[in-house]
Amino acid sequence: MQYNQLGESDLKVSEICLGTMTYGQQNTIEEAHQQLDYAVAQGVNFIDAAEMYPVPTRAETQGLTEAYIGEWLKYQQRDKLIIATKIAGPGRGMKFA
Repeated sequence: MQYNQLGESDLKVSEICLGTMTYGQQNTIEEAHQQLDYAVAQGVNFIDAAEMYPVPTRAETQGLTEAYIGEWLKYQQRDKLIIATKIAGPGRGMKFA
């Protein structure tokens, strides 16, 4: 796996970033954890998440991606992983519970 310096920080991120936008919509928590384990075993240390995931957004599934990753992180060497996340403003016509 190749790694690149992230901006001017001292962080080195894998060239491959694991996208997780379907966790909670197309993937169960068990499948998500299997995919995360596999990615890390291959050298991936860069994981993309967001509070609005999974996509398409629905009140019932909003935030599940971060919840799945959070559960998985309890058993990981957190200092070895880069979790990129973001927040979204109010969605057009999206009403969250």
